[in-house]
Amino acid sequence: MELLLASAIGVLTASGIYLLLRQRTFPVIIGVSLLSYAVNIFLFATGRLAIGQPPILRDDVSQYTDPLPQALVLTAIVISFGMTAVIVMIALSAFLSENDDRVDMVEQAKDDA
Repeated sequence: MELLLASAIGVLTASGIYLLLRQRTFPVIIGVSLLSYAVNIFLFATGRLAIGQPPILRDDVSQYTDPLPQALVLTAIVISFGMTAVIVMIALSAFLSENDDRVDMVEQAKDDA
């Protein structure tokens, strides 16, 4: 199970970084989302992978799941949703003002010189 989870985190991270390096805004937004998913899975995995274990420590329970990473993941999901909404609005306003969704600044640097 740990190998599968580590592989999923690696694939999501590699895909997110690859998409972040694209020159269009939509792949950059998808790349940021994939990176946030990878971080969420990593945070969730830090709470020990125990299936069917309660997240509360009691006297009669010998094994439990740490509830702190679950709370961190819920908070990270809300923050990444808000961050994605802000990035989409910035990209949409840039597209509407320039009629292009490229992220590079090569043409602007040539115009300034």
